Amino acid sequence: MQLGANKTRYSIILHKKDNVATILDSEKENKVLEDGTLIEEIIPIGHKVAIRDIMKGQPVIKYGVKIGVALTDIPRGKHVHIHNCT
Repeated sequence: MQLGANKTRYSIILHKKDNVATILDSEKENKVLEDGTLIEEIIPIGHKVAIRDIMKGQPVIKYGVKIGVALTDIPRGKHVHIHNCT
């Protein structure tokens, strides 16, 4: 469900095993990633967004490796940061 270039947040997924993407732009009002993921909140540039549901206790994966553990359930499209992962 891509809404067009002026409505899309740009992000990068660094490894096929990743369950987060890193936001690459500052267009906070745009609410959809290139893959159709609906962004549920304001996520600053350089921060992570869940691209799949991450259940409490599951690893947060970036670069294909565990970078933390979910402290709460993190639905697809939610900000992933120190408030919800170790």
